[in-house]
Amino acid sequence: RTVLQTLRQEKLYAKFSKCEFWLSSVAFLGHIVSEEGITMDPAKVEAITKWPRPMSVTEVCSFLGLAGYYRRFVEGFSRLALPLTKLMRKGEKFVWNEDREKSFEELKQRLVYAPVLTLPSGSGRFQIYSDASKKGLGCVHMQHGKVIAYASRQLMPYEVNYPTYDLELAAVIFALMIWRHYLYGESCDIFTDHKSLKYIFT
Repeated sequence: RTVLQTLRQEKLYAKFSKCEFWLSSVAFLGHIVSEEGITMDPAKVEAITKWPRPMSVTEVCSFLGLAGYYRRFVEGFSRLALPLTKLMRKGEKFVWNEDREKSFEELKQRLVYAPVLTLPSGSGRFQIYSDASKKGLGCVHMQHGKVIAYASRQLMPYEVNYPTYDLELAAVIFALMIWRHYLYGESCDIFTDHKSLKYIFT
């Protein structure tokens, strides 16, 4: 009703044959959006389960392209994908070993059994949990005890030699930057397992 009132107020028009009403869920850009939250499109899940073992760098790129689109559903995506992303480095020979097979199958399983992500509500503080290691940065965005999204990335070459303090701080900054559209003007609690970081605001 609100949508229709807005259309009338702004003198906008919608083609009736392309409209759907009273739906409990909507497919949108490879996702299913409902009152429970956001899930992956079952058609995409099926495509992932049937994905054959990559036989070239191009096929690895194709798989990671699809899997990466849904990385927000997978905790520690960058760490899990590391053996595969190494194949795309310049000068790297294509050798499919046990680590890459394990990475490939693990990513498929994580995506097939991906959790339902909650939609952020207009009330209640956000929580961000961040962590860092020599393999990458990872963080979780939550509200009311439910996950809104996961995020992770691998370390840049110059970050590999960073001390633990700097890596943990980099994880916090990464989280604040990637989710800034949620956090602008909002209060949030940041949780990190590196105790000394709590003094940066004192």
